[in-house]
Amino acid sequence: MNLDHLLQHSETAATIPPVDQWQPPFCGDMPLTIKADGSWWHEGAPFKRPELVRLLASLLRHDPEGVCLVTPTERVRIEVEDCPLMIVAAHQIGGDWRLTTQHGDELTLDVDHPLTMTRTPGGDEAPEVPVRFGLAARLSRNVYYQLVDAASLREGEGHTDVGVESAGVWHVLGTLNDVEASESPWN
Repeated sequence: MNLDHLLQHSETAATIPPVDQWQPPFCGDMPLTIKADGSWWHEGAPFKRPELVRLLASLLRHDPEGVCLVTPTERVRIEVEDCPLMIVAAHQIGGDWRLTTQHGDELTLDVDHPLTMTRTPGGDEAPEVPVRFGLAARLSRNVYYQLVDAASLREGEGHTDVGVESAGVWHVLGTLNDVEASESPWN
């Protein structure tokens, strides 16, 4: 994968390339890891060029082989410890939540981008959101707490959900048992 060539062409591109339309052959594994904290490492060393990380992130998609970097001519699998993307900012516009990843992807929390609670590699439950091409983003701690601060309660059978509404969809941030719900600050 010629990264310098790609980097030269990326300086004028401001959008995500159509990697979902490219069908290059699978070329194996690349010694690149996206850590659970969102940092990128190649052969055991952290990336030092943010513009290269942004470029590579724009070439990601989830394939049957796993998370792959895709160009029109080749496709390589990389290692991802948790989610390949991280939501680092959130703001509310007219009642809907807009989220932004560390690489500039913007999306609205909605039916196509629902917030779900999934298990991290460490076994903890944490929120994630689908972003693009089968890729998901984990919410950073500060964004999670920002949503919790704006959350409300909805009662279920034997439990109460803590969540936010966005684009007409209820997004659950967590669940409280009846005792926890009666003592919650949202009451």
